[in-house]
Order: sequence, then C-alpha cells, then structure tokens
Amino acid sequence: MQFFKNINWDFLRLKYIALTFSGILLIASLVSLIGHGGPRYGIDFTGGRVIEINFGKEPDLGEVRSVLQSAGFGQFETQSIKNNPWVIFKVPMELDEQYSDISTNVLDLLRANFSPQMGYGIEILSIDKVGPKVGSELKNKAIKAILLSLALMFIYIWIRFQLRFGAASVIALFHDAFVTLGILSLLNVEINLPIIAALLTIVGYSINDSIVISDRIRENMTRLRKLPFHEIVNKSLNQVFSRTIITSLTTLIVVLCLLIFGSLVIRDFALALLIGILIGTYSSIYIVSPIVVMWEKWLPKRVGSVKVKTVRSR
Repeated sequence: MQFFKNINWDFLRLKYIALTFSGILLIASLVSLIGHGGPRYGIDFTGGRVIEINFGKEPDLGEVRSVLQSAGFGQFETQSIKNNPWVIFKVPMELDEQYSDISTNVLDLLRANFSPQMGYGIEILSIDKVGPKVGSELKNKAIKAILLSLALMFIYIWIRFQLRFGAASVIALFHDAFVTLGILSLLNVEINLPIIAALLTIVGYSINDSIVISDRIRENMTRLRKLPFHEIVNKSLNQVFSRTIITSLTTLIVVLCLLIFGSLVIRDFALALLIGILIGTYSSIYIVSPIVVMWEKWLPKRVGSVKVKTVRSR
C-alpha cells in the first residue's frame, strides 16, 4: 500500500527553511523553560500525595477550588475531565507534611460541602504518596535514562552506518525531545513518569524512521554513486516517504483515540506522544537528511573506489 507513488519531490530545496524553523522551535522551547523556571515537575519527582476522588456526578471545579481555598488548601492542584465525576487532587509535600492524614481532612471537607442531598456521593478511589527523596531519585534516573538512550543509539548508528548518520540522528532525537518538552512547558503540562515514558517512546519512534532513511541513503550511495550526493538523498527520501506517512498516520490514529477517549491519567501521556510523533516525522526528513548532506559537502566520503559527487544543491 502506498499513498504516494513515483514521486520526485525536491525535499532538500526547503532544507534551510526547515532548519530555520527548527531553530525557532528550539529557541521558543528554551525561552518557555527559562520563563517557567525549568520543567514543571509533578508529584512523581517533587514528592507529595495524589488523591483521586469520585464525586458521584460531575462537580463544578471552580466551586471545588473555592472550598479548598477557604479551608487553607489553596496549594492543591485539581484536575478533572468534562462529563466525568472524578477529580484528582495533587498535594505538595510541604502541605502534606503539616497533617497526619490529609486525605481524611480533604474527604471530610468535601463531604460537608458536596452532600448527598445535592446529588453527590464522595468516595476516595486511590491515594498515592511519593517521598521527596524517592522523587529526587526518580528525576535523576529519568534524566540518565534519556541521556543513556541517546548515547547508545548514537554508538549503534555510528557502527551500523557511518559517523555522520549517527551524529545527525542523535541531533534529531535531541531536537524532538527538547521541542516536545518545550511545547509541554508552553501548555503548562507537568513532567511526571508517564511523560518520561512518552519521551523515551518518542526517541525510539524517531530513531526507527531515521534508520530507515539512513539505510536507504546508504544503499543508494552504492547503486547511484555517480549522482550528486544531494540527489541520492532526495531519491532516497522519495522512496521511503510513503512508508513514513503510513507509519505516522496509523500511529497517530491510536494516539488520538487515547487522547480523546482515554482517562485523565493518560491524557498528558497521549498529548506528549502526539507532539513527539509529529515532530519526529518532520525531523527524520528535515533534520537528519540536511545534516548528512551538509556533512558530505564539508567532508566528502569515498564509496568504494568512486567518490560521491557533492555539487551544490539548489
């Protein structure tokens, strides 16, 4: 199955526009992260308590926040989904440590203000607590996991293909992860373990597409070595473009279903995946390929006994 057959598009004609666009995205992401004082870490990394409560019917979240504020619990972060009866309360570690059993205090407060006579039925669905030391360890391990995955992928592609493909792929992976993190920062989405899982998934998804493109370029460097290098890359992109679009679309359909029909717990995870897949599909074409072409222009490499031509692309 192919959506695009026998195409002959000049992808690299837009390489400088694409690289400029990526530069703008990276700068915007950096500005957002600096403006927010870094990533907005969730309870998983800062420590605290997460209480999920079923109200029996959809509550007015503004009224819930007003009740909490009047009782001195204004530091609570509340989340809900439209047309659903449950609300998630995130309690900072500092506030949680002030009470011997804050979940009981919250439950009594809500039952007093959202009574059965009003159509509510307050009950706790789950309580999760993370200590500050555990949260700090989780944050450090999450950062190490992402950096280690980038390093191992760079080494694999370097050995499997060439140094330039490895460097271009890792630059694209860093671009994908950082831009996704920046967009999440702009949307004020907190960084928790599901988001880290999404970032690692994005890294794996993006590298798969980069490897497919790199492999086709390497094959064509031998078969079409008399052509200028940028034409070899363009032909390779045209040959795999249909496969890239089909893979991305089928994955996006699943992610959109999770985002639209999934619960509150996986909504941010699905959002991060959606952003990452879109950015990753773009970067595999307009980050990896232009870098490889510019690398070849500056440091041309011989293939067999014939040197690949490196005339200037349009």
